Amino acid sequence: MKKCILFFVMFCVLLCSFPVSVLADDAYFTDEQIEYYKNLGLQGTTVNVYNWGEYISDGSEDSMDVVSEFERLTGAKVNYTNFESNENMYSKLSGGGVSYDVIVPSDYMIDKLIEEDMLLPLDYDNIPNMKYISEDALNLPFDPQQIYSVCYNIGTTVLIYNTALVDEKPDSWSVIWDEQYRGKVLMFNNPRDSFAIAQALLGYDFNTTNEQEWADCAKLLARQKDNVNPVYVMDEVFNLMESGEYAFATYYAGDYLLMVENNEDLDYCFPQEGVNFFYDAFCVPTCSQNKRGGEAFINFMHEPQVAFENAEFIFYRSPNITVEENEESSLYQSEVIYPNDIKSQTFINLPQNITELENNLWTQVKSGKLSAANEQDNIKIYTECGVIGAVAVVIIIIKMVSNSQKKKEQDLSDIYGNQQLL
Repeated sequence: MKKCILFFVMFCVLLCSFPVSVLADDAYFTDEQIEYYKNLGLQGTTVNVYNWGEYISDGSEDSMDVVSEFERLTGAKVNYTNFESNENMYSKLSGGGVSYDVIVPSDYMIDKLIEEDMLLPLDYDNIPNMKYISEDALNLPFDPQQIYSVCYNIGTTVLIYNTALVDEKPDSWSVIWDEQYRGKVLMFNNPRDSFAIAQALLGYDFNTTNEQEWADCAKLLARQKDNVNPVYVMDEVFNLMESGEYAFATYYAGDYLLMVENNEDLDYCFPQEGVNFFYDAFCVPTCSQNKRGGEAFINFMHEPQVAFENAEFIFYRSPNITVEENEESSLYQSEVIYPNDIKSQTFINLPQNITELENNLWTQVKSGKLSAANEQDNIKIYTECGVIGAVAVVIIIIKMVSNSQKKKEQDLSDIYGNQQLL
């Protein structure tokens, strides 16, 4: 009996000595991948990640919980927070007092961050999965030497509409100025994307430095506010558009696919005037306290399994070639994600004076200070002032004529008086 017990104990000890991956296959990763992340020495460290909302596979609906898997493989803790726009992210970084190890800005914002020395050069020895990035996602205009960024996703803006409330398929941004849809339009709550729509309609360059053109766009956006009173949103667009209460929403193509899953009445179009073609990429900001951990997270996000899970969850085009070439992907050859023959422009960083003008004009648009009603009030004020001024001028002229007449009469009187004396 004692021998049996001893044998059983020895068997248990031997069993426990085998790697877990031998006893049971890992749900997602190979032994080689598991060993790689285990040996990075990140156990007990913290990686702070700052990303867009709804922009990573989070474990819902039987998807991979990417953050949890990274924590499991590395032993590190991830603090994961969201931002709604590039401008909000920039404001947080430039304000100081924060520490992020990974951020996910868009093209023009990356350009700005590089210009202001707010990004750290990446050590690509720590990002071996760069081998999976397609050539058209390397050496992009905002980082031509491939020093500061690793592309995460590629996409476009798009016009989403509710077929239950819109009779005909639109083909122009102008429809979101139509008064019949008053109170039924969801508009970008950030200046760059909103101004780009106005610029497209007016035939302007998205990166124009002509101040008058920005002013023209602001007037056009103010007219939209007067006509349809749009609701300015970012991540709120999902619930609001899925509710079926709104006719139109301006947002990003990949997110349309998420919305249509919850409301089959939704459809999309790429307006003929043009859309923004954008890149989002991973970067490590200068405020990072764990650059090695940040680079490990970036590398992890381009593991073939992870990149595939992210693409299937957020519905954006991945630059990872293993995803693009995967015929089992639900996005394979999707016309929404891989559009053909559409007119588009890409943002670049704007000069400081133009950025300040843009922000100032955007504030005026949203506050209603540029509305047509205010313009009419201003015209009324100017007219009233003009009338008052004209009346004042007339009174002054009359008074001057009167004084001149009196003076002339006085002079004549003095002459005649003198003649009588003589």
